[in-house]
Amino acid sequence: MLLRRALATSLLAASAVLLSGCTTTGVESITSARATDGAVEVLASFYPLLYVSQQVGGDLVHVTSLSPPGAEPHDVELSPRQVRAVGDAGLVVYLSGFQSAVDDAVAARRPAHVVDAAATADLVRVGSAGPGSASASPGAALDPHFWLDPDRLARLAGPVADALTAIDPQHASTYAANAATLRGELTDLDASYARGLATCERREIVTSHEAFGYLATRYHLSQIGISGLSPDAEPSPARLKEIADVVHAKGVTTIFSEELVSPKVAQTLAKDLGVKAAVLDPVESQADPGSDYRGVMERNLTILRAALGCA
Repeated sequence: MLLRRALATSLLAASAVLLSGCTTTGVESITSARATDGAVEVLASFYPLLYVSQQVGGDLVHVTSLSPPGAEPHDVELSPRQVRAVGDAGLVVYLSGFQSAVDDAVAARRPAHVVDAAATADLVRVGSAGPGSASASPGAALDPHFWLDPDRLARLAGPVADALTAIDPQHASTYAANAATLRGELTDLDASYARGLATCERREIVTSHEAFGYLATRYHLSQIGISGLSPDAEPSPARLKEIADVVHAKGVTTIFSEELVSPKVAQTLAKDLGVKAAVLDPVESQADPGSDYRGVMERNLTILRAALGCA
C-alpha cells in the first residue's frame, strides 16, 4: 500500500512535466475544457458515471472514462497524462473514496467543475442498519456500489445537468430535458425490478463479492457474499462453511460469479454443493461494448428471476 501511494505521488508530481510519450488508457489528451467542435470535455472515473454523463450531455459533450473498458475499476492507476487531463477537463464526475488514484488527481489538479457522486448516492456502511447509522460495526467500510440501485443512480442526473449548465449555459434546457429523460428511464427500470422480483420462491443471492447490497436492499433480497467488498479478497474456510450452511438451509440453487472477476471460487463452491453457477454483472465497467447500463441491468434481472424462481 505504501509503495502504491508513493507511486501515485510520483505520478502527480511528474504530470506537470511529462506531457508526451506517455501511454494513456481510456483518455485522450485533453488540452482545454472544450473540444475543437465546442463540445464540453467530460471525464468520468468509471463506467456508470460515464453512462450518466453521456445520457445527460448527449451530443454536446465528449465523455471519456479514466478506467479502461472491460477492466476492474477498484484499483485503477492513472498515467501522468491522465492526471493532467483531470485538471484540463471541463467537468470531472467521480465517486470519492472509491478509487484512490482519482481522489489524489482531483485533489492535486483541482478541476474547475466537479461532481462527486457520493454527495447524492447516500452510501451505506456494510453491516449498518442504514445510511449513516450509528450501529455500523467497528471498521465497517462504505459500500461504493450504489449504481446497482437505479433510483440512487438517477439522483446523479440532476447534479451532472447543473454542472454542464454552469459550463455551457446556452444549452441549459437540453441538459435539463436529457436529465429528466434519464430519470424516467431509470424509474422504469426500477419498476421492472420491483415487479420482477416481487414474488419469488427464494430471496437469497450468493455472490462472489458483496457488490449487490444496494440492489438487494432495494428489492428485499438478502445478499450473501463469499468475499467482502473487495473482489480480490480470499474467503476463509470458515466463511466457505457459512456459505454452505446458508445454501443448504435456504434451498439456494445458484451461486453467482461476476464479470471481470475470476469465477474459480464461485464455480468450485457451486460444484461442491451441487448447485448451479451463473454470472451477474456488477456494471462496474462496460464489459459488453454492444450493451449499456440499462441493457446489462435488464439481463441481470432475467438471470436473477430464473435463479430465484420468480413468478
